[in-house]
Amino acid sequence: MDWIALREKATDAFKKYRYVLLVLAAGMILLLLPEKKTQESVTPQTVVEEKQGSENLQDALEEILGKIEGAGKVRVLLTEAAGERVTYQTDENLTTGESSSDMRRETVILSDASRSEKGLVQQVHPPVYQGAVIVCQGADRAAVRLAIVEAVANATGLSTDKISVLKMKG
Repeated sequence: MDWIALREKATDAFKKYRYVLLVLAAGMILLLLPEKKTQESVTPQTVVEEKQGSENLQDALEEILGKIEGAGKVRVLLTEAAGERVTYQTDENLTTGESSSDMRRETVILSDASRSEKGLVQQVHPPVYQGAVIVCQGADRAAVRLAIVEAVANATGLSTDKISVLKMKG
């Protein structure tokens, strides 16, 4: 077989399979592109942050209430009646037979590139607060107490009778 015949067969094969070769080449190029690596798995740090939701609100309230004119140094304690509650998305399958029916619920699970799995969150219910105790240096003034009670009520959803503002000693 000579080189000319071999070259003609190669060009005929290329013409015949050019689209297949084009798709293969595009696939190889896509495989060589760098991928974005995002890690959305639940780490111990994110679990700790979720558990400290009320503590973060307490710190934020201390900072904001400390900026009220005349309040001075402020300390906040929030008590929870119920913590944050997460509702996950579920699939429900109802199977009925001749004499019985069976309801099956399964939580929808998402997997990411690192093969970690977590449930699909449908809704996050914020914590329900039971009461608040605020201790501040300027609590002897009625205007300061009123401003603090209104601010805490708006931030937490508590009624004003569940909020106590007390004078800090020293």
